[in-house]
Amino acid sequence: MQGAHIVTIKDIAKRLGISASTVSRALRGSTEINEATKKLVQDLAKELNYTPNPIALSLKEKKTKVIGVIVPEIANYFCSAVIAGIEDYAYANGYHVIIFQSHENYEREVMNIRLLESRRIEGLIISVSNETKNGKHIQELIDRGVPVVMFDRICDEIDTPRVVTDDEGGAYLATCHLIEQGYTKIAHVGMAAHLSVTQKRMKGYTNALREHGIPVQKKWTVSCDFTAKNIKKAVEKLFKSKPSPDAILAAAERIAIRSFEVLKEMKLRIPEDVALAGFFDNPVSRLIDPPLTSIHQPTFDIGQSAARLMIEMIENNSPEHQFKTIELKTTMDIRASSLRRATMGIMEIKPVKRLKLNRRQ
Repeated sequence: MQGAHIVTIKDIAKRLGISASTVSRALRGSTEINEATKKLVQDLAKELNYTPNPIALSLKEKKTKVIGVIVPEIANYFCSAVIAGIEDYAYANGYHVIIFQSHENYEREVMNIRLLESRRIEGLIISVSNETKNGKHIQELIDRGVPVVMFDRICDEIDTPRVVTDDEGGAYLATCHLIEQGYTKIAHVGMAAHLSVTQKRMKGYTNALREHGIPVQKKWTVSCDFTAKNIKKAVEKLFKSKPSPDAILAAAERIAIRSFEVLKEMKLRIPEDVALAGFFDNPVSRLIDPPLTSIHQPTFDIGQSAARLMIEMIENNSPEHQFKTIELKTTMDIRASSLRRATMGIMEIKPVKRLKLNRRQ
């Protein structure tokens, strides 16, 4: 069985007995074509379900209208929600998106960039992998005239627009909350130490401890990659020290949920034996038992902002990438995983509190 025939400009021209160039101009709304002819062409095009060939248009206009996106992992709720924001804004402005995953691997990230460039993308939106220690491969792309916008995990040495959230403030607020609940032996489980996002969240955590007169314990600050095995090792390491922590701040979604699982496996009660709070955007945080206190990032807005910056760069046709950072607010949902039991031994149920951090300019 042969596939359905794709209607072309030539088909419309043949049906109406006019030239293909006249049809093309009529479909574009050219003032060179009289209104009667325009209507005939447009009505027939609608009847035949004609759609322009994007490849032909890109060759003619020398524009592909395609933006490349590289994220560590689409299965991560944070990344998928950001992608939704990117696609929504891009589609509304006539652009398409090609998505690649680095799977937290530097070499794969480099290969992804090369493949996307070979497909003539007009720009790249990227959050770097856990293994990426420098942005040489990204800078080379910029030097070849391809606009780049970074989000969340960025390379500080690259002078290009980026969209971030108040990571330091989010970690500070969560740590202060734990201290206010009476926890004083608070551990921090972070991502790779070289990432700027890790450093900012660590700074917020340590600043909160120091402001409350609590010493920062090196043995209670650990880093790991995102494999289940290594997160488990990092959490178990915390409890080999004496005394062991009475609370954990997890600096990423996968670290938070895996820490929750490991604490359960260790037969530690949450929050009676150890409290848990973390950067966690997945709605499942409300459904686990006990519900998880979470620092939220405005994921969809991050994607929208990144796409808007990218399209502005493309449309302005600016070869220079002026340094511009958009920093968005974070919020914290306080739930049972970080609340101490009442003296009667019954968990006090309270409405979810949503605390906001001010946006920094």
